[in-house]
Amino acid sequence: MVFLHQQNPSRKRPSASFVPLLLPSKTLKSSEDGVDAVEKMVSILAEGGCTLVNPSGPLCPDHHKLRRHLSSHFASSSDDRTHFLSGFSFYIQSPQNLLRVIASSNGGSPVSIRNDSLVRHLLLVPSIQLDVQNMLLEKLPEYFDVPASLPLEEDVARLIINQFRWLDFIEDPNVFTDKLMQVISICPLDLKKEIIGSLPEIIGDQNNKTVVDSLEQMLQEDSAVIVPVLDSFSNLNLDVQLQEQVITIGLSCIRAIDAEHMPYLLRFLLLSATQTNVRRIISRIREQLKFVGMSNSRGIERGKLKGKLVVDNKEASILDALRSSLQFKNILCQEILKELNCLENPRDHKVIDIWLLMLIHTDCNSMRKSIEKIFKKKIIEGCIEEVLLDQCICGKKELVQEYFPFFLSLSEYLLACKEQKAREFGIHMYSRLFEEFVDTYSRQEVLGAVITHVGSGVSSEVSSALQLMVLLASKHAEELIPLSSHINGLLEYLEGFTMENLHMVYEVFCNMALSASSITGSFRLSIANELLMIVRKQVNHPDLKYKRMGLIGVLKIVSCLADGVNKSWSSPFQKSNSEEALELLKISLESCKQFVLPLIFFYDELTTLLECRVLQPAIMEWIGKHVGEFESLFLSDLEAGQLLNKITYGGLEGELWMNLDGEISPICLNILPLASSSSQSDSLQFLPAYFSLLSTFERVTNQGSLGGIDALLGCALHLPSPKYFTTTGWKSLSGKQKQIICLSLYYAVNWIRELLNAFCTQVAGKFNCTSQATKEDIISKLLKRLTNLVFLESLLNHSIRMYPVSLPQLHLHIEHSVSSLLSQPNHTGHLEESEPRMTYVNTSSNKRKHGKILKTSVQADAEGKNRQPTLFDVLRKAGKLVNQEVQNEVISRLSSIEKISESGDERSSISNDPEPIEVSAVSQALEAQRFRFRPLLVHCFYILTFLKNHNSSCLDPAAELPMCLYLLHDLHYKLDYFTYLGKQLSSRSINSVGFTRMTVNEFLSNIRSLFPSLKSLLNSALGILKEGDETCQEHWKFQSVAAGNPDISNHVISKPSVSTMVFKEVLNGFSKMLNLHDIQRNESVLSDLLEAFQSIKTPDDVTSDGPSFSCGAIESLYIGACSFVESVIDTACSLSFTLASASLFTLESAVISVQKVFNKLEANSKSMQSKFSQILPALRRRVETSARKLLKHNWNDENLENGWKNKGEIVQKILRIYLEYSESTSELVVELACSIFPQVSSQENLGEDDLHGFTTLCSATFLPWYRVLFEVNLTILNKLVKEVHSEKSLPGVQPENVETHLIGMQKTVNVTVALVNMSRTCNRVTVHALAVKYGGKFIDSFLKAFDFLEVHFQAHNEAIILLVKELQKATRTIQTLCSEAKGSKQMAITCKIPATKRSLERFLFRVKALLHATSSHCTFWMGNLKHKDLAGQVVSSQVYIDDQNDIVDEDPEAAISEDETAAVASSHRETE
Repeated sequence: MVFLHQQNPSRKRPSASFVPLLLPSKTLKSSEDGVDAVEKMVSILAEGGCTLVNPSGPLCPDHHKLRRHLSSHFASSSDDRTHFLSGFSFYIQSPQNLLRVIASSNGGSPVSIRNDSLVRHLLLVPSIQLDVQNMLLEKLPEYFDVPASLPLEEDVARLIINQFRWLDFIEDPNVFTDKLMQVISICPLDLKKEIIGSLPEIIGDQNNKTVVDSLEQMLQEDSAVIVPVLDSFSNLNLDVQLQEQVITIGLSCIRAIDAEHMPYLLRFLLLSATQTNVRRIISRIREQLKFVGMSNSRGIERGKLKGKLVVDNKEASILDALRSSLQFKNILCQEILKELNCLENPRDHKVIDIWLLMLIHTDCNSMRKSIEKIFKKKIIEGCIEEVLLDQCICGKKELVQEYFPFFLSLSEYLLACKEQKAREFGIHMYSRLFEEFVDTYSRQEVLGAVITHVGSGVSSEVSSALQLMVLLASKHAEELIPLSSHINGLLEYLEGFTMENLHMVYEVFCNMALSASSITGSFRLSIANELLMIVRKQVNHPDLKYKRMGLIGVLKIVSCLADGVNKSWSSPFQKSNSEEALELLKISLESCKQFVLPLIFFYDELTTLLECRVLQPAIMEWIGKHVGEFESLFLSDLEAGQLLNKITYGGLEGELWMNLDGEISPICLNILPLASSSSQSDSLQFLPAYFSLLSTFERVTNQGSLGGIDALLGCALHLPSPKYFTTTGWKSLSGKQKQIICLSLYYAVNWIRELLNAFCTQVAGKFNCTSQATKEDIISKLLKRLTNLVFLESLLNHSIRMYPVSLPQLHLHIEHSVSSLLSQPNHTGHLEESEPRMTYVNTSSNKRKHGKILKTSVQADAEGKNRQPTLFDVLRKAGKLVNQEVQNEVISRLSSIEKISESGDERSSISNDPEPIEVSAVSQALEAQRFRFRPLLVHCFYILTFLKNHNSSCLDPAAELPMCLYLLHDLHYKLDYFTYLGKQLSSRSINSVGFTRMTVNEFLSNIRSLFPSLKSLLNSALGILKEGDETCQEHWKFQSVAAGNPDISNHVISKPSVSTMVFKEVLNGFSKMLNLHDIQRNESVLSDLLEAFQSIKTPDDVTSDGPSFSCGAIESLYIGACSFVESVIDTACSLSFTLASASLFTLESAVISVQKVFNKLEANSKSMQSKFSQILPALRRRVETSARKLLKHNWNDENLENGWKNKGEIVQKILRIYLEYSESTSELVVELACSIFPQVSSQENLGEDDLHGFTTLCSATFLPWYRVLFEVNLTILNKLVKEVHSEKSLPGVQPENVETHLIGMQKTVNVTVALVNMSRTCNRVTVHALAVKYGGKFIDSFLKAFDFLEVHFQAHNEAIILLVKELQKATRTIQTLCSEAKGSKQMAITCKIPATKRSLERFLFRVKALLHATSSHCTFWMGNLKHKDLAGQVVSSQVYIDDQNDIVDEDPEAAISEDETAAVASSHRETE
């Protein structure tokens, strides 16, 4: 029973307290009416069991009863409903009353249990819910202006909103939602955020479209509400369409919202990602997120705040949001990688990309390798640049701190890569980490990782790590000093370092020692003392390996002291820099006097130091005194150009050779006297290095001029008499005398090479210190010296071929340093102990008419005895990889030396007829020892530009070709070095370079002016070859005599041989230069090279209907160069097959270069891309046409050079080019394999009569053709397999694409069947072996396409069954080949059988699975093959009795019958 408590009139609230801000109802006419309405309302509530007037608030013990009462009462009486609403509206006009009805209470219960408010109960009455909602929403604006700190119990606005949360139902959601959104639009920001965040609780899942649209409008008006809006979007149960809409809304806000809200937006977007929209979300985030610029700290002074910058919480929050989202959804990581893989333009890559990769690398262990590979790929392609890394790391220490180990791990991976660009990026990343993280722990971690790289043993990785150490030591030497204990780990790997690495190691310690002088403490003297102690021990070590280390360390210290003008060396004896450097030089020189190779190395390193550093005057004075001894050691006086005393040396008569100054020459070089003297022979070994130091010192001190020593360029050489090079004279010599002659020629060759190195600097444009007349005189002498050099090397090659000698090493390279060579002092390696030793007395006078040669006393080197090492031992210990032929040749020659030394009277077997000494012959006898020679420097190639201008006496260009060929050979070695830089090179390439410190760009810059001369040489050689094979002995002899060469009757020149080699060397050099990596990035050098090889006429198929090319444009130059090579091919076809093929290979290299340049063009070069895309097909057609011309040309015996013997590899390469550059390679392969080859399938038909048109397809070249067709067909199949896998082999693929793929597979199967079945008519074992090998490989590749066949079997079952049916013809033949090979024990075939058999078994069961897994009517069965031979006859020992077995494989065509019964031969059940 509910009692209604009556209030006395005197206790009524004054009417003033009930004045509404808004008129509550039209039916309310006065305050008296309002009071009556309130009383009516109270009465109705009381009837429902609710006491409105209660000290603790309205009391409603049974809210269910109240709701039922109100619902039934209002349903029966609309007037009571109206009065109730009017009274309630009048009642809540008072703030106190409103607070009473919306506040929760415990209902008088002693237990603190909160009950719903009265308004909450009223909102659950359907008939009045909407009216109450409107009343409350209309009251809401009255309470906007309340303090923000007001508690919830007193905050009317928030209490009103709470009434709407989690209602059981909403009677009219549309009206309520519209009204609520209107109120939200005028709410203050804080309340607006709270209401928006509560929308899912208030509205629920009804009318989501209106809510989303309204919230989108609010976001457009005020982006500050983004966080609650995102919360609402996340909690609303949206359909797919609305979900996409809210994602679009979120993506549109990325640029507009504040940075502090960005983490919430990113988290919302990433967690909302699905398979359909994840790519769009990732793309928009990458494009619009401005990660850099939120806290760019680079502008802050690094000196004040370095390492102490406070991390920006906004960027850290963004990273946290990204990281947590990536951890939650794996699909995000995969799509990010796909997105980044699709980016090709460097401008499309952003800082956020690096962070995304780093976040995935941090949390996804399974994807780390993929991340590293993508990072490397992007760096190599130039997409991720160093500036992006700087924006990630620089000034953001606290932000990167958490990810420091992962940045370090990525740096370790990059520095260990083989690609140079990746290693350079790794170096930059390491340096940035070292600079930003100044704490000791981080820097120790960085240095520890770098030292680990140094100890890896991989040459490229070690070099890059040391480059990083040099960089850090040059910029942060003082900061490295406290960490020197970690850096000292470098010293543990000194023994395995190359020369370049040793230079870098000592540069690191020298920089630290110099910087230590400016600090106080224990480090001041310790670093310098330890470094000096190490190098002095190494210099005085008897082992060449350690001595070389010490010499490099000494000269590096001297170099650093020369640069340290403002810093003094921390010497314990208070010595100046120059005094310390001079003492080290003296100690080094003294320690090298007993060993020739270290002395050579010391001179070469000191020469390099002089060229790149300005040394102190005291050091220069000491060097000047030392090189002044050159005259007394190596020169003798002449009188009227003749020797003063004609005596024999070791029983050999001597003469003056190659006296370019004639009678006025005052001096000669004592080669024969010194070579025959056991006490002074060592001096010739270091003569070239000593002269190199002398000439460099002269240039440095004389402003680049060599006028002070110009007499040496034309001075005569004292060599053995030319009569010993006749047949009779050579037979009369003893073994020792022959050895002396060989060594005399060897020293003369290297002397002239150093003369060219020195005096070419006077005419190469490097120094402008000589007059024109002097320059002309020097050029004339240089050309004569080059003639001398060619002459001497031909003599030396002939002499060593007749009497093999192990030549002493004159150029110590890091790869050839062998410690055993220093087991005894004064190693020369050419005199035997049993021979008496000759002495030589220097008789040089003090007068010199030409040149300024300083004179000092003669100093004799210490004597010593040496064991003669074999050449093979030297090569083996030096780690050189020589092929078996070279090893056998060396062993045979050394065995002949042993026989000669055992019997001194035994002579070399030389025929009575004089053997010609050909100038053109390749110096095969010298090639194995070429690394011992002094290298020619790059500026010597300038001689090529002077040849034609200084041969006025002889107009025959053939007389100049030997000199050109000599220089071209050396250019070839140097190009090989740069082409295969970083790979294992042959001794021929590495050992002849001699300039490993030069970069590719420096090399190209030095030879840039030679490009026109190369084309001139090519034209000259081609013209000579057109004339025929007549020789020009008179012209060559005239030129040789003019150069001072002795007249040797059997010394001849073979004009066609020289011209052919010049032709091939020029084309080979042109090809290699075109495809050097650096030249393709240097457009000016590339343009010069192409411009030098231009054709007068451009082919019509390139210019017709194509783009217009401006003169000098790179694409136009490419067209001209290719046209020129084509014209050369046309001419070479009438001369030689070898020359024509070399020209074709050059044309292919040019087209490859065009393709590489096209691939490197950026997206902003649209016009360039368009032009290159149009010329490429035309150029490829020209390559195909030229290759076809060579394959079909009617070659005769004259231009084949010994027929087709040894030309299989060339034919194979030409055929591969023909097929690769064809517009339809597959059609061409089918034609050749199925139409052309059957005409020549049997050995009897491989005759001269070629009805097929390909003259190069004959008996001698059948195997190259056969192999190439197999390989190209296999390549086509692999490409098809890759294509079908890229389309994911789904049924949704376009039907025409499926048919195209099946047709392509059918063609490859037909080719394989045709090629394999040729083995039935060809009895060559090699053909059978190739059929087994490539047949098995084809089956392997074909099996990879079975997934594709299974997916499309239902739609294309006939075509697929035909594939299998056709391929069975080849598998049966392969089975027969394997059986016969086993029976006849043919090892060439049996070694390939296991792999092929496994492939056949897999093919069998895949076909079985294919047919059984489909719903077709195909029946699969298999049985045992009959044992048949290649002719198809059943082997009698294997005739089967079982009728069931007789059914199998009687007819190859009936394997799959007309009713689609599939039968596949079992390879593992084969009956033998």
